[in-house]
Amino acid sequence: MRIGTLGAGNMADALATQWARAGHDVCVGARDPGRAARLARRIGGRAGDLREAAEFGTDAVLLALPYAAVTEVVAGLEEPLRGRVLIDCVNPVGPGFALRTAGGPSAAERVAAAAPGARVVKAFNLCHEDVWRLTPPVFSGRPLAVPLCGDDAQALDVVRRLVRDLGCEPLDAGGTARAGLLEATAALLIGLWVGEGADAQAIAPPREFAGER
Repeated sequence: MRIGTLGAGNMADALATQWARAGHDVCVGARDPGRAARLARRIGGRAGDLREAAEFGTDAVLLALPYAAVTEVVAGLEEPLRGRVLIDCVNPVGPGFALRTAGGPSAAERVAAAAPGARVVKAFNLCHEDVWRLTPPVFSGRPLAVPLCGDDAQALDVVRRLVRDLGCEPLDAGGTARAGLLEATAALLIGLWVGEGADAQAIAPPREFAGER
């Protein structure tokens, strides 16, 4: 696949590194040309600015920028993102681990509104970048499950393949309208892990005790 990254930070680094290892052709795009070039050189990819990465990613584009910048950047790339599978791994989490989008559209819905021609899939937002650097992310013999929210069947198929390339299992979590639930879950988990030092994984019982709803 041809994958572009909007951003060259830790999340873009972790995911792009794994996808390059899996044989995908990656273009790293960033506002800082030097940072993009360093990451691209390390993973054996190519570097460009944000527009060049969006144009390159004919199979998928990873959105991995700080939440405060995403809608402005995506709106400025509306044309090159038209028809692209846009993978949104952004978490709108602010001070005190509060959700910046509480009471309004989710980050994913705002991204979709800023680039209405893009096919947005929310994914990879529940884990720290160090998890995505594991080869593979398997815990107690169980591959990590990655929830996906999106409305486009073909786009979801593309992201499922990229999830499996990491050694993880994709988990359908509904349409884009449910992406806010993933973002709220991330805010809760980050607050528990970082703020409380808790073992947040322990909050969910095994499936056989989940009951029927």
